[in-house]
Amino acid sequence: MAHKIAEAIIENGEIKYINRKLPHRRMKVHLIYDVGEETISTVEASKIVQETSGIYKDIDAETESRRLRTEWERNVHN
Repeated sequence: MAHKIAEAIIENGEIKYINRKLPHRRMKVHLIYDVGEETISTVEASKIVQETSGIYKDIDAETESRRLRTEWERNVHN
């Protein structure tokens, strides 16, 4: 079975935006969605930082995260 990805915004259970036209047939789909309200604990965040420290030692994390958020936010409104 082939897989194709369509980016969509669903609001109150209804599709408000989709980036491509879908086929006119019945489809079986997997919905994978972002949960923006979920946060990780301080202990878990500290563990992640310890595991990944040194991998990106020459990168300014604050600047990089701001750049990534800007790209994500820009792409949502396309």
